[in-house]
Amino acid sequence: MRLLKIIPDNTNIGFVRIRHIAFAVTALLTVAALVLLAARGLNYGVDFAGGVSIEEKFAAPPPLDQVRSAVNNLGYGESTLQQLGGANTVSIRMPLPNSTDEGAVDKMVEQVKSTLAAKFPGATFSNYSTVSSKVSGELIQNGVLAVFLAIIGIAIFSWLRYEWQFGVSTAVAILHDVLMTLGFFALFRELFTFDLNIVAAVLTIIGYSINDKMVIDDRIRENMRKYRKMGMSELIDLSVNETLPRTVMTSLTILIALASLLIFGGHVLRGFTAAMMLGVVVGTYSSIYVSSSLLITLGLKPGPREEKPSAASGAERIG
Repeated sequence: MRLLKIIPDNTNIGFVRIRHIAFAVTALLTVAALVLLAARGLNYGVDFAGGVSIEEKFAAPPPLDQVRSAVNNLGYGESTLQQLGGANTVSIRMPLPNSTDEGAVDKMVEQVKSTLAAKFPGATFSNYSTVSSKVSGELIQNGVLAVFLAIIGIAIFSWLRYEWQFGVSTAVAILHDVLMTLGFFALFRELFTFDLNIVAAVLTIIGYSINDKMVIDDRIRENMRKYRKMGMSELIDLSVNETLPRTVMTSLTILIALASLLIFGGHVLRGFTAAMMLGVVVGTYSSIYVSSSLLITLGLKPGPREEKPSAASGAERIG
């Protein structure tokens, strides 16, 4: 039985030759993501915005204006509505009640539930969650700090394991992946809320991206020792092409699993899954076209520092 080969043997794609085009596209996408974040912002969930989030399921897609009017007339402040998954499920975000009574939130939720059930027959209450403004501020700080420390730590690790050029190129590529994800959620803020699940997805994307980049970087370092007289452009093209079957196969299998999760996982996991799928695509692109080719711009040359030979090679050659 013949093995399935998505990438043929002896593939020789000139990735480095179009590196300037890739750099220009990457720069444009990064600027576009920053503009979207500044102009539209993120649709923060209750985790970050604070307040009460109530999920209500209706028998038929409800007129959102009527739902908003019914909730606002209760006197708890302006509400924000968003359809989740199907059009029948609506997320209602409301500010926390001013009362210090411990049962104030439960009382507010009960009033919303009874009001909607009376106005829209067949409406059923799903669940609710609440986060104070103080806690939401701490969650934002901790989320940003977690992402920032992950990028810095990975860059330092790449620097110590290889050369400083690898650390810089890895940090640039991962920062690009993170910004692309944030830009995506700013662009489609009406469809997805940005909550702790998305922060977890961003950290997972960073982990996937660094795994992909480490495989290619290991092969580049191995070939730098093996072909000391080869030009850096040819060496990087050789290294990326040698690891291309592994990179493409890994990305495709992950995307198949994520597609199943996107279809059957329900609306609770939809934002997380969408972020992961985008991260896999963007991470694969940055590993092949950005991180590796950037080493040439940073002045990396063949003939790295000598290291003690190890019993087993750190990178497995992949046909």
